Amino acid sequence: MIDIKLIRTDPDVVRDGLMKRGKDPKIVDEILEKDTERREILKEVNALKKERNEAGEEIARLKREKKDASHIISLMKEKSDRIKELDTRISQLEDEIEKLLFEIPNIPHESVPVGPDETANVEIRRWGVPKEFDFPVKSHWDIAEYLGMIDFERGASLAGSRFVVLKGWGAIMERALINFMLDLHVREQGYLEIVPPYLVNSGTMTGTGQLPKFKEELYKCEDEDLYLIPTAEVPLTNMFKGEILESEKLPYYFTAYTACFRKEAGSYGKDIRGIIRLHQFNKVELVKICRPETSYDELEKLTNDAEEVLKRLGLPYRVVVLSTGDMGFSAAKTYDLEVWVPYEGKYREISSCSNCTDFQARRMNTRFRPGEMEKPVFVHTLNGSGVAVGRTMVAILENYQQRDGSVVIPEALRPYMGGKEVITPDDKAPF
Repeated sequence: MIDIKLIRTDPDVVRDGLMKRGKDPKIVDEILEKDTERREILKEVNALKKERNEAGEEIARLKREKKDASHIISLMKEKSDRIKELDTRISQLEDEIEKLLFEIPNIPHESVPVGPDETANVEIRRWGVPKEFDFPVKSHWDIAEYLGMIDFERGASLAGSRFVVLKGWGAIMERALINFMLDLHVREQGYLEIVPPYLVNSGTMTGTGQLPKFKEELYKCEDEDLYLIPTAEVPLTNMFKGEILESEKLPYYFTAYTACFRKEAGSYGKDIRGIIRLHQFNKVELVKICRPETSYDELEKLTNDAEEVLKRLGLPYRVVVLSTGDMGFSAAKTYDLEVWVPYEGKYREISSCSNCTDFQARRMNTRFRPGEMEKPVFVHTLNGSGVAVGRTMVAILENYQQRDGSVVIPEALRPYMGGKEVITPDDKAPF
């Protein structure tokens, strides 16, 4: 959430941020109009309350002197009724202002390229060289079905489109990737592992920015204030919702494996085949909660931590900084990691690493006290995939495929798969 004080004192900064994102800046004027009315009414309420208090003192004096105070009592009742009427309007305006504030995305950092969509993203580095194959490259879905690792038909039968069943070495590889990523992040990079709820309430969804704007993307439990999480970012970032943290304990680094659930509204016709875009998928998430002055250094470190997963698996990738038009709602700056997918002959997103500055912290009311006698200030929050497990499997199947249809397992993953080196058709599940 944007600080309303910024809108009052420097509205052009917010307008400029909205225009860079391709959004209509008139919402700033709507907020200012309602905020001005609210503050004017508040002045009137305060004046009336002062008059009411003075009248109360006068009534008490007249009663002590056994004099008639009925005319003042009647006047005080009128003022009380007017105060009640104005308080109702103030509450209404505050709700309207909050609703409008929830619609404003984070202000892009000055280093973010300005552009309408992904065409304005800027590549900043690459790692690894895509392999050149001397045979026709197969898609990950053909490879997976040939090796008996994924059952698309049974997934659709059980739950519908964009659901799959992993079996045999497909299930084992999925589990191996999760454990490999968690071990790297916890043992070597200093993250604290968390097992959070997969269901959270609307307050938690609001804290990270999923509600109210992206309600159509979420799965909600009927007749309950509970939603399936679209990413572990939601519960991890909300860990300290409503709290004032101890300065010396910052930063916090969290990691968690969870299943993630997204309706993928608006993605009709995109990535229909395979496991690039599913309604249910597994992901290892990275979240940081830190002091404002360190957050952009922490973004660089977080991105490097996610990159290390791909490096150890030997998967070629590139890093791009997202443009203002392609960036997520809560982010001030985002790096996307894009892994090489041979069948498509292009890089595909596998991780987004974002600095959300104090945008989410304001919604969650998560603060820290810089000094013992200082006023609490909002923390900065960061998140990134460390990384999307299904898309990592896609990259392994396609980058490590061999002419005979088998797939070599990356060396870093072999200890997590019982030392197995190659998956062949002989390893198929029995159905």
